[in-house]
Amino acid sequence: MLLTDLRTIYERDPAARNWLEVLFCYPGLQALLFHRLSHWLYKLNVPFIPRFISHISRFLTGIEIHPGAVIGKGVFIDHGMGAVIGETAIIGDYALIYQGVTLGGTGKETGKRHPTIGSHVVVGAGAKVLGNITIGDRVRIGAGSVVLRDVPSNTTVVGIPGRVTRENNSNTDFLAHGKLRDVEAEVIRALFERVKNLEKQLEQLETKSTPVPTYITLEQLYNSQQTESDSMIEEFLDGAGI
Repeated sequence: MLLTDLRTIYERDPAARNWLEVLFCYPGLQALLFHRLSHWLYKLNVPFIPRFISHISRFLTGIEIHPGAVIGKGVFIDHGMGAVIGETAIIGDYALIYQGVTLGGTGKETGKRHPTIGSHVVVGAGAKVLGNITIGDRVRIGAGSVVLRDVPSNTTVVGIPGRVTRENNSNTDFLAHGKLRDVEAEVIRALFERVKNLEKQLEQLETKSTPVPTYITLEQLYNSQQTESDSMIEEFLDGAGI
């Protein structure tokens, strides 16, 4: 497990220079080492000690992992400060989790109440995955997203609440979690273009039915103000990278 975790860090983090630095200066790795021990004791039904080890790990690394959580091999918690992983959470092999991620529950229900994360999943910084839901393999969850429903494999999730974009992630770069669609902005763009087209059609109909005035009317003044409004909306959408 340790060798696999070290190899994974070397493969995914260009800042990793030597094994000594990774072992002593990577809180994500240290938190996993503490968790391997506490989880082993937890499965043996040892009282108090597993939770105390988890508490010490949280104090030293800033990462809170309940001893009952099941974590596969090759999992990389990058930076990790503020990450919280609940008791019944399951994380598949080679998942990548960034800082501020919460794999939590949604209430006081008992039993399985935390998410199940598939293999080769990327969970962006600050994302919240809540409840007894299943995240498929090779899923990318955008930073700051809030995921409340099951997510199929090979897709990308963005937004609040998280919306699935029908992208095939099987042939994309595993670490390219910054290249995500902004679904809400795309919908706004589509609606904006549709309104503009309807306005042009209405303007053409009005031009055919009424003669063109030779002086400035209230309608023309409104059109000039509307042009300024359109440019402001265009600037807003372009600022979102659309």
